[in-house]
Amino acid sequence: MSTDPLASLPHGREFRFVDTVDRLTAGESAVGKYTVRGDEDFLAGHFPGRPIMPGVILVEALAQLAGIVIQSDPKSYPLKDLRLCAMRNVKISGTAMPGDELEINVRHIRRLGNVVQAQGEVKVGGNTVLEAVIALSGNG
Repeated sequence: MSTDPLASLPHGREFRFVDTVDRLTAGESAVGKYTVRGDEDFLAGHFPGRPIMPGVILVEALAQLAGIVIQSDPKSYPLKDLRLCAMRNVKISGTAMPGDELEINVRHIRRLGNVVQAQGEVKVGGNTVLEAVIALSGNG
């Protein structure tokens, strides 16, 4: 098994929204970062002349870091094909634009079989831009 926590993500580099994992408490929580480069394909149309990272991509960044936390849990078996399956209490209260660094914070809440729940937030410049509770599911 790789010592790089990002290696547990199934995403290709083109769809990875976590650049670094700065703090990881295996199976419990993590803090990661992503810098909005400005050359991401989705920014060309969202919105021309004033690119803003879509809220659903902010949720995806949170889900990716949650996946890293879940796959690092030494007390549980890893899940294959881990995917976002539910969101609740999603609040998007700000934006992220090219040059912004996202600080992603996530904490594992509970696991029931192959479904795992996590809670987290995304901050830009110390301001919270996203809060959500998400669920991920996979195959054991």
